[in-house]
Amino acid sequence: MINAVIVEDEQHNREYLGKLLERYCPDIQLLAAARDVGSGLKAIEAHQPDLLFLDVEMPDGTGFDLLQQLPAEDFSIIFVTAYDHYALDAIRFCAIDYLLKPLKVEHLKAAVQKVIRQKGQQQENRLLRQLLNNISQQDPREKRIALPTQEEIILVKVSEIIRCQGENNYTGFYLRDGRHILVSRTLREFEDLLGEYSFLRCHQSHLVNMAEVRSFVKSDGGYLLMNDDSRVNVSRHRKDKVLAALIK
Repeated sequence: MINAVIVEDEQHNREYLGKLLERYCPDIQLLAAARDVGSGLKAIEAHQPDLLFLDVEMPDGTGFDLLQQLPAEDFSIIFVTAYDHYALDAIRFCAIDYLLKPLKVEHLKAAVQKVIRQKGQQQENRLLRQLLNNISQQDPREKRIALPTQEEIILVKVSEIIRCQGENNYTGFYLRDGRHILVSRTLREFEDLLGEYSFLRCHQSHLVNMAEVRSFVKSDGGYLLMNDDSRVNVSRHRKDKVLAALIK
């Protein structure tokens, strides 16, 4: 049995999530439900849960504020949030589970099953610490993104990525130190996450770090020469956008 606490500011959402857990997640025992950061901290201290369902926006602060006030995170977390670009991207950047409001039963069951499978593993605490570090990091390119492979989750600084290449439903990351990391997520997902960090989609199969572009070569249909000497094709309909980014 996994003991859980809910921290959610809206009463009807707390009650609805509690009912869903009771009906569809028999391995979860709900110990307490709190409505804000202050009462959430007290509930966590009193019950020492295995799993925390945590809202992002609350009247007296955010879920991130709550986590930063804890001496350690000895539990799993599933964030529960309405769509918020900043918060959602921060969570996705670290490959941490989240549920979007309004809640869907199938998403809740999948997130809970993942917690059950990973119970006792240490990597989640590492990802939570990185999430908090990213939020407090002033230089956005020093943030680390979580890259889940079949064997492990690798944390990589955004500034270390030279380019990404789509390979069917996988994405290959090519790093400054020569590593190639293959991740079972699509290039489109990383285009959404990395777009604000000067990464540009220059081809259906390629996403490049514009800070790592050495030059644009006009021959052979046009391609980018990267700092690691790799060549990245530029598609015809993306050429103007790439050139505009280079001369900024």
